[in-house]
This record gives sequence, structure tokens and C-alpha cells, in this order.
Amino acid sequence: MISFDSDGNSKESFLTKVLRIVGVVALYWSVSITLVFTNKYLLSSDELKLDAPLFVTWSQCVVTVLLTRICSSLGLLGVSRDMKFDKVSTKQKCTQILPLSVAFVAMMTFNNLCLASVGIAFYTIARSQVTLFSLFFMWLILGKKTSFAACICCSIIVGGFILGVNKEGDLGSLNVLGTIYGVIASACVALNAIYQKKVMPLVDGDIWAMAYYNNVNACFMFVPFILVLETKTLLAFPYLFSLSFWLPMIGAGCMGFFMGYVVGLQIKVTSPLTHNISGVAKACAQTTMAVLYYATPKPFLWWVSTLLVLGGTSAYSVVKSMEMKQQVKVETRGEDKEPLLAKV
Repeated sequence: MISFDSDGNSKESFLTKVLRIVGVVALYWSVSITLVFTNKYLLSSDELKLDAPLFVTWSQCVVTVLLTRICSSLGLLGVSRDMKFDKVSTKQKCTQILPLSVAFVAMMTFNNLCLASVGIAFYTIARSQVTLFSLFFMWLILGKKTSFAACICCSIIVGGFILGVNKEGDLGSLNVLGTIYGVIASACVALNAIYQKKVMPLVDGDIWAMAYYNNVNACFMFVPFILVLETKTLLAFPYLFSLSFWLPMIGAGCMGFFMGYVVGLQIKVTSPLTHNISGVAKACAQTTMAVLYYATPKPFLWWVSTLLVLGGTSAYSVVKSMEMKQQVKVETRGEDKEPLLAKV
């Protein structure tokens, strides 16, 4: 229960907190949804007709590197002023986190290939298997077992995915290759998250530093693939030196960089669980907006599949949150008993 004094100070504080949470969540939704629609425009719009997803991804990595250095020098968005950009330190850190960068490049590549191949409405379903691969890789790499409740949530997600693919096929709009890209991207997202935890100590827990060195690696790793696979496409692209192309390109790069800040901000003012729930709700809103914007009505069972995917993901977040709280309680009880055992 919230108590209020005669001056109403507590009430004002509570309202400010609520408004701050609403504002941060709205900011996260706005940046994330705008980024998806902008990337879709860059990757497969009828206006541009640019078949160069690697170049688009590389450009956004370059923008992230430049903005990180600028924000570090100015002390903006929580980027540390103590980050080292000299050649020796950068080379050392980039080498140490190279396995993460491989997973990151694969994640970005297949994610954009998926987005270029399928509609935004189906994109949520195509990229829905992150939870399944997270459980599998945690068991394979980290040796962590999964609870029965988490497996049930994962089964719901898989069921929604299968139903969604089936209904998309019935509509005649299923892109099999794009769906495969989505599944591979989901696996890469799960691997990327695991490797992030493993390399975090190497950058002293600094998320911005990890993102910087990761994107530096990505900038170099993309170049040979772009030269081999996309040079002819880029040379024949009529808008390569046009502002109508580069403005959304730079804008998408800035939003991609800013996503790191708004995600951290949302977790800070709410909680990791609320952040996951917000992400699920955002995906639902994003799907609805895509259906309305592109005027592609979907049948009832298609929406059921989307709700199964989002509902299973949301339920998994709740289950994992409860399991983590229970684990903390058990560890706390163990610490409380240790002095007593020592006396005996």
C-alpha cells in the first residue's frame, strides 16, 4: 500500500515513477519497431530493390563503432570515458572475443536475410525458436538441465511455429528459404547470448566495450563476403550515392546503436522479466501494425499461432524468473546455515 503525506509528495513520486516506466517502455517500442520497418525498407522495398543484406548490416556496424567512440569521448548514454581505443588494446580485446563475433556476424546476417525474405508479420514466427535453441545450447555447452515447466513453454512455442508455417503455406505466401534463415538466426541469437556471458569478464562487465569490440570485428569480417557476393549489385545500384538511401541507412545504424541503450534502460527502470514481457507485447503490436500497413489479412488460426509463440515465450520468461528467485532463496538459506555448521 502506498501512503501519502499531507503535501502529496509520495503521490507525486509514484506518478513520476509510473510516467518514467511508461515513457521508457514507449521509447523501447518506438525504437525497436522503427528499426525493424526501416531495415525491411532497406532490405526488400520496391523503391530501392537492393539485394545486398551484408552491406546493409556492415554499414550499421560501422555506425555503431563510430557512435561508440563519439559517446565515449563525450560521456553520453552511459558509455565509459575510460574505454581504450588504441591499436594494441583494441587488437587484444578483439582477438579475445572473436568467438562471440562469429556468432554475432552469423546472427546479424541470417536475421537480415530472414527479414528480407519474409514479411514483418511472419517475421515474429520465423524467428521464434530462440528459446528452444537457448535451452539446447545451455544443455550442450554449459551442461544446465531444463525444468519440466520450461520444456512445456518451449513445446507451446514450437507448436505455434509449426501452425504458423502451415497457415502461411495455406495462404501461398510461405518463403521456405526465409523461414530456414529465421531458424538459423534463432540458433545464432541463442549462441550469441551464451558467448556474451562467457566473454563479459574479459571486458570487465562493460556492455558498451563488448559491443564496440564486437562490431569492430564484424566490420572486418563482413568485408570479404561483401566483395565476393555483393560488389556487382552495389556497382549497379542507382541510389548508392543518394541521400534517399543513405539517410535511412544512417538512421537504422543510429537506432541499432541506440537499442543497446534503451534495452538497458528498460531493464533498469523495470526488471528483466518485465523487459521480456514488454518485448513479447512489442512483437504482437509490431505484427499487427505490419498486417494493417501492408494490408495482408490473416486467418484466425494464423493469429492463434502467433499468440502461441508469444504466449509461450512470455510464460517461459515467467517460469525462468520464478526459478531464479527460488535458486536465490536456496543459496541464501545455505549461507545462513554455514555459520551454524561451522560452530558444530
